Amino acid sequence: MLTINKTSSVYKMSARNAAAASCRSGETVVFETEDCFGGQIQSESQLMNGISWDNINPATGPLFIEEAQPGDILKVEIFSIELADHGVMCDSPGEGITGQVLTEEATKFFPVSEGCAVFNDKLKFPVKPMIGVIGTAPEEGSEIETGTPGAHGGNMDCNMIGEGCTLYLPVHVPGALLAMGDVHALMGDGEVCVCGVEIPARITVTVSVIKGKKLPTPFLVTPEKFMTIYSAANLDAAVSGATLRMRSFLIDELGMGQHEAGFLLSTIGNARICQCVDPMETCRMEVSRYVTDQYGYTFF
Repeated sequence: MLTINKTSSVYKMSARNAAAASCRSGETVVFETEDCFGGQIQSESQLMNGISWDNINPATGPLFIEEAQPGDILKVEIFSIELADHGVMCDSPGEGITGQVLTEEATKFFPVSEGCAVFNDKLKFPVKPMIGVIGTAPEEGSEIETGTPGAHGGNMDCNMIGEGCTLYLPVHVPGALLAMGDVHALMGDGEVCVCGVEIPARITVTVSVIKGKKLPTPFLVTPEKFMTIYSAANLDAAVSGATLRMRSFLIDELGMGQHEAGFLLSTIGNARICQCVDPMETCRMEVSRYVTDQYGYTFF
């Protein structure tokens, strides 16, 4: 099986990035990833502002998928996310929402054992591995830092992007140039202190090129839900974008009327915050797969 080592990483999503590896559509690939701090934090005495910000949010890759051409959709099926034995969190004045009231920095390690992250001597929580940064290269001539989300994917920090789900991403350049990193053992919606439980990981995915189909990418499908993901300058614009893209999906793919689609979203659709701490903020609109099942719609 093809494995891309974490030493092959990028800090910008760009068509200029040289491919770390290549594969054909339908192949399974392993991405080994470093934590979002680039492995710089080795003890709780190290603080976030004492590390190099040039090495934040490394994304392993990119992977060149041979059949992928602009206008295609890249289907990424996430089979497993194997975690290291501990993760780390940092907070700092001015970083994230909680940073608005902090006066000093702190770093905390989280041992991961028997499927749980140990919070303190009273609390431990089952891990829910998720990928914070995953995306393809934007259009030729554009470069987007791995810490920023957008229409290409990137640092969406959607905690639903985990094991057993399928993420659909746009292809803007030949080969797609897929890269990923910033795995979390746990992260709540919002990522309010600017990070989750940041952790190195080993991600196993199958990548497939979809031709002749349309989806409002980035588009995520889990066993229970499907959802549109949208990033914008503020949360109002992000939730509007995610909602209107889901409305378009219901109309274009399921054949609902424009009012019917709106009624459905206001009845059983759930607008959720993915993250509100990055240069662009990200929301998702979730709908139960009961809807597509009843309409006989099958995701490709």
